[in-house]
Formats: sequence, C-alpha cells, structure tokens
Amino acid sequence: MEIKTSEETNQNKTLLEETFYVLSKKKNTFKVRLTQKGLHLIRDNDDNIKEQIIQLKDIIGCQCLRSKKRARHCTCQSLPRSDSLQVVEENSTDLDDSDISAYLYVYAYILQGTKEANKKRERTIITLRFRSFDKYEDNNKEAQRWRCVLKKLMKGETLTSSIVNQNSIITRHRETRRLLILCNPKSGAGKGKQIFQQKVAPVLNEAEIPYDLYLTKHYNFARDFVRSSNVFQWTGIIGVGGDGIIYEIINGIFERPDWSDVVKSVPIGVVPGGSGNGLARSIAHHADEPYLPSPTLPAALAAVRGYSEPMDLVRVETLSQIVYSFLSVGWGLLSDIDIESERLRLLGGTRFTVWSVARLIGLRSYKGKLWYLPSSSSSSYSQSPINEGSSMDFPSEVHLETDEGRPRVDSWYSAHSRRSAYFSLGGSSYQSTTDSGLGDGDNVDSGDRPRRMYGPSPQLPSLTSVLPGDWKCIDGRFVMVHASYQTHLGEDCLFAPEARLNDGRIWLLIVRHGASRSQLLQFLLGLTTGAHASSENKDPTGNIELIPVIAFRIEPDMAHTGYMTVDGEHVEYGPIQAEIFPELGRVMVP
Repeated sequence: MEIKTSEETNQNKTLLEETFYVLSKKKNTFKVRLTQKGLHLIRDNDDNIKEQIIQLKDIIGCQCLRSKKRARHCTCQSLPRSDSLQVVEENSTDLDDSDISAYLYVYAYILQGTKEANKKRERTIITLRFRSFDKYEDNNKEAQRWRCVLKKLMKGETLTSSIVNQNSIITRHRETRRLLILCNPKSGAGKGKQIFQQKVAPVLNEAEIPYDLYLTKHYNFARDFVRSSNVFQWTGIIGVGGDGIIYEIINGIFERPDWSDVVKSVPIGVVPGGSGNGLARSIAHHADEPYLPSPTLPAALAAVRGYSEPMDLVRVETLSQIVYSFLSVGWGLLSDIDIESERLRLLGGTRFTVWSVARLIGLRSYKGKLWYLPSSSSSSYSQSPINEGSSMDFPSEVHLETDEGRPRVDSWYSAHSRRSAYFSLGGSSYQSTTDSGLGDGDNVDSGDRPRRMYGPSPQLPSLTSVLPGDWKCIDGRFVMVHASYQTHLGEDCLFAPEARLNDGRIWLLIVRHGASRSQLLQFLLGLTTGAHASSENKDPTGNIELIPVIAFRIEPDMAHTGYMTVDGEHVEYGPIQAEIFPELGRVMVP
C-alpha cells in the first residue's frame, strides 16, 4: 500500500474545478482542475478516463482577454468559431460588446520527447472560456479568480481552498519584476534585434513581464551603460547577442563601487545571438534544457521564471588591465581561430570551422612558460529532474462549447503554436541609443583609458611577482593553452564536459608542440561531442591533456607575437594570470 505524504496530498488537492463537454460530442465530459501541481485536463468518454497535466513549472503566464469585434456579425452564432477567434485586452476599443464571455489564456512550454536527440519544448495555449453568467462582469470575475490563483502558484505561494474561495483572492496581479534588455544588433550575422523581437519579446509578453530595451551603438556601450546607470531599478539584466555583450555587462558591474550589491541582487541572462554563444549553450546544458531547435527559448524561459543560480567568475590580470571572465582564457590555436575568423562574421558559427582548416594547414606554435595550481576538488554530478509525460494526446486544436444557460460550464481549447498570436505588453518600453539617457559624450568608447576595477581581493601574487613553490610549471612550445570554466565554448563545442556553473574549477587544456596534425584533427572533431575529454581518448603521448586547476599564469616568449583572448575578446599579448572566485556571479537559468 502506497502512503502519500502530506506534501503530496496538498499538491494534489483541488483548488479550482470546472466541468464541461464537447458540444458536438455530448458524451465526452471534460473537467479542468487546478492544483498546486498544475492544470489537470481530464476527459471522461464512456468510462474511459484520460488525464493530461500541464505542470506548473511549464506554465509561464496567463492573461484575461475579450473577443475582438468582427467585421461581419452573425446573429445566429454567439460564439466565434475556434479558427477565427481573435482576442484583445479588456480595455481595447476593438472588443466585441455582444460577447459576454471572458477568456483566460494560459501559456505553457511543454517538454516533449525522452531521448536527448528529440527533446524539445512545444508552445501550447490553453484557453478557458467563461460564459456561465449573463453579464461579462460576472464571467470576468470568475476568470480573474483562476488567473490570480494561478499567478500566486507560479510565484511559489502556498494556497488552501479556503483562501481561494475568499473574495480577496480576486485582485489585479501586479508584476514587481522589470528587466533591462541590452541588445547588440550587429552580433553574429547581424540579427540581434530581430531575434529579440521575434523570439524573446513574445515570451515576455505572455508572462506579462515589462522590460526596457536598449540597442548598443558601439563597442563597450553595454559596459558603460551598466557602470553608469541605476541598475537597481531592474530585477535582471539580459544581454542579447554573443558572449561579447555578457563580457561587457559583467565588467561594467565590476567598475562600480557597489559591485557586491549588484551581483547579489541583479542576475544576468543571455539570449544567444552571436557566433559562439558558449554561455547560453552551457546554461541550457546545466539545466538539461533542449537547446535546439530553438536556442533562444531556454534563455527566454529563464527570464520569465525568475530563477537564478550562482556562477563562478575568473579574475584575469594582464600587465595593463584587470577584467572578470565568465567563459575562457586562450592562447594559441583556438584564440587564433576566434580572432582571425572575424572577417567571416557573416557566416555565423560556420566561420570557426572554415578557419580551423586554415590553421591546421598553417599550424603555429608558441614558446613560453605555463604555471598552474592544480585543483584538489573531485568531480560531482547532480541528477536532473525527471519530466513527467502526459497520458493523453490532444490534436493540435480542441474546441469545447457549452449550451446557453447551463450553469457553471466553461470551455477550453489547446491552440497550435502557429495559430497563436502575440500580444503587446503595455508596460514595456523600447529605446534606441539616441534616447537612452546617456549622451554621446558619455558613451563614446574610451579607447585606452584605464578603467578602475573593483571586486574581491586577489589571492594570487601580482603578475610580476614570483609564484609559490606549490605551483607546477611547464616550459616549452605550445600549439595552444586554453582555459574554460563552462561546458561549452560555443554551440557545438563541448570543451569541458565535467564543468559546472559553480564547481570552483578552471579546466585547463594544454596542447604541446609535439602533437601531430592528425592528433589535432581528431581533437577538434572530438570537441563537438566532448569525446576529446573521455578517458578512452586520452593521449598516450601526453601532448594533449585537460586538467582541473584553480589558477594559472602564462608567460609567452615575446620574441614572437600572437593572440590572447578573454571570453573571445582580444586582449594584449603578454603575461597573463587568472584565478577563480567561486559563485561570484549570478545567472538566470530555466
């Protein structure tokens, strides 16, 4: 006999419930139940009961709407057909006064598929039509009750049946969150603005989350904006673009004297719109969210759900500057590919593949010293939550109606995503760089002007000082040295499969001069799946190794120059050192 805990009982306890049926098939009885677990859709057909649960964690928002006035009215039909139903906000001048119904739209993104290769989220709309009463005001009151209860559940509030039945529950939901969107319209293939407007804004509107959108105008615009603005008026900052805009946002924060308060209270989100998109891919991997076929969806869901987790940051020091890094530090092959392929930016992520071939043909090596402090921590893994599948399959659209005058009988239908419209959100604003509140004089890139950086006190000696004796040193020639603290360097580059957002480790890849072109080709091919890091593919010659560290220093021979990068950004060629600060940052996760 299975014994349920009190928590399980509370989760399954019905808070709201309605009964209805399909007008054309009156033997099909439907019930909609709302519990703390989610929205239960139950069909009873000749003693054959099937149930589907739209889990609360998959629901991102809900809105009360009214039917839109139609150009031609038919007096014999009070309910618009499902394929022609259009709705507007209740204060719109285009609403249909002849329809006394109130419509509750519930937006959900349901995880489909069980295998990694075919997992994806499907956008689903459940529409409840309240028409049991003779007046719109009474129907709207009931729709608002469902909306308010659902909103409170989504915010994590615990509700009981007695609280739900109180008239005080029917209050207008006031969203306390507001997001700052910094969008680089020229990132990647130059579609940053389009990506936000078409992929992200609709999700924010469904969740009724207001935002302020700013388009960046030049290099370091986002960095200067974050440094000089009152960021506490927003509950989160989202960068739309590649890893470069996140680099600017993070370093803008550490140019502020109040950096500690900002990193604690204002999490950062990233919408992939660049060529690499390493952080966005790593966050999706960390949360076990399907990244393809819609790379922007995990980021949009992270923004509306309001969840965030701590993320390690790395303090990087060169001879002329200090910066904070969230992704990687590189010297050699991968940095050469990253910087030199900029001329092929219009190709998007394909540019890296093309330039990898070129660099393998003209292989370079660099002389220098590598110092590192090994990590003593062991690898740990956490299980991802198991997704509950549905036990009832619905067609792309189900339309349920009721007879006039039947008491307390409502309807819903599940609309296919391509039939769904987006609704504008009145509280959001768009601002171009010309009216962003920062004048051109404040925003012009400062060039070589030294930037004052704040942050936690370093634990390492200065870059010009001698390192302690417990550091290990390799003196020789290198094809590359590349360090990362995320799983992915790009959308299809699984660099460090064991990395976590906050494991306190830097994964240091060392490729010595002795590695052959065939070894390097196998290594580059293995980056797409992470095969290069498996024990079966460990290089017996020792020319290629991946080791966890907590700090490192590179001292290149200055007789020949090359490229060094931090988070894909070009920095001066010369001595560089880095140390990890566990959980220093905070990022939005789905």
